[in-house]
Amino acid sequence: MTALEQLIHTLSRLPGIGPKSASRIAYHLIKTDNAYNRQLGETIATIQEKIFPCSVCGSFTELDPCPLCSDGSRDRSLMCIVEQPQDIVTLQSSGAYNGLYHVLGGAISPLDGVGPENLSFPKLLKRIEQGSFTEIIIATNPTEEGDTTALYIRHILKERKDLAITRLASGLPIGGDLEYADRITLARSLRGRVVF
Repeated sequence: MTALEQLIHTLSRLPGIGPKSASRIAYHLIKTDNAYNRQLGETIATIQEKIFPCSVCGSFTELDPCPLCSDGSRDRSLMCIVEQPQDIVTLQSSGAYNGLYHVLGGAISPLDGVGPENLSFPKLLKRIEQGSFTEIIIATNPTEEGDTTALYIRHILKERKDLAITRLASGLPIGGDLEYADRITLARSLRGRVVF
């Protein structure tokens, strides 16, 4: 395998990067300034030394605990459970939530060999036990795996009558047309309808 083929193969292993995109990136890197390529290589080589999971919530951070966990102005009665650290960035960008987070590290997926024991449920239960939470918001993805994970969370917290357990609403996007919505989205929208 040539050096170019090896680079294309390596780049194509990145999520969302197919062979064509990997090829375009590889040719771009060949034409790019050598200093940039060295800086990119150094940044990639040291990323795991500089960024690591927060010991409290599991989000990626350069400080431990992360800035969100150590922010005293956040509402410590709310916990939002997400699958991946990048989900926190998405939720934070909405500006609509000011509570704490917990990252599971994935979703339950028996076909992929991911069970509850592979996710951070023990840490979640410990945080809930030691905290003063009044609401747990389940923000898993609206997929079969996300739904399974949400049901599991509801199951393990069923004895906690002091906690409101909620799930993010799902349904039609703003500006969307009914005729273009798939049947699962329409079914979720109908089940999650609210008083107007």
